[in-house]
Parts: sequence; C-alpha cells; structure tokens
Amino acid sequence: MQQKKIMIADDDAAIVDVIELILSFEGYTVRSTLKGETLMDMNDNFPDLILLDIWMSGWDGREICKKLKLAEASKETRIILTSASKDIEFSAIEAGADDFIAKPFDIKDLVGKVKKQLEK
Repeated sequence: MQQKKIMIADDDAAIVDVIELILSFEGYTVRSTLKGETLMDMNDNFPDLILLDIWMSGWDGREICKKLKLAEASKETRIILTSASKDIEFSAIEAGADDFIAKPFDIKDLVGKVKKQLEK
C-alpha cells in the first residue's frame, strides 16, 4: 500500500515542525510550506490531504481552499483548515474545507481527523 501524502501549510514554523513529526511518526509522507503561494503555484502532484492554516501571512486559507476545490487537478484533495480562532469553523466549511481543527489542538484529535479524511 502506498503511503498517503500530506502537505502542511502554516506560517508558524514551530507548529509545522510538531505536525510534521507527529504525522511522519504515523507513517505519512509529509511535506510543508510556510507560504500560501506555494499551494497556489502547484499544478500537479497534489497531496492526498492538506492541513491549511486560515491566517497565513498575506493569504486567507479559506480563499486558497476555495480555489483548490474548484480546480480540476486538486478538487479531490482533502483539506482540513486550522485556526486559533475557534469561531470561524463555519466559514471554513463554507469555503469547501472537508474539516476544521482549532488550535491549540489535541494530538489525538488531529491524527483522528487526518485518518478519517484519508479513509474517504
């Protein structure tokens, strides 16, 4: 069975490092970026799942999510939006996200949500 690929997009390097470590330990192939434009510049080779921060420097993760879900090459990619603002979960789902997780998150919750999305 091929390893599932996950992309982490968050402008907080410490959060990226922690999530990378956790998901790599769980057996996933993990890549990351600190810049929203990295996702906007991708044309192919999309991961199976993207963990995307809503408030990235200069970018709104909800807008990135909408664009990825509309593009033919990336519409099947599962997207979990993350944010320290718990009250914006509705707007995350409205933007087309497959799930939402509030920061700070519980490691078990994060791993559980990732597994759930990758089983779909």
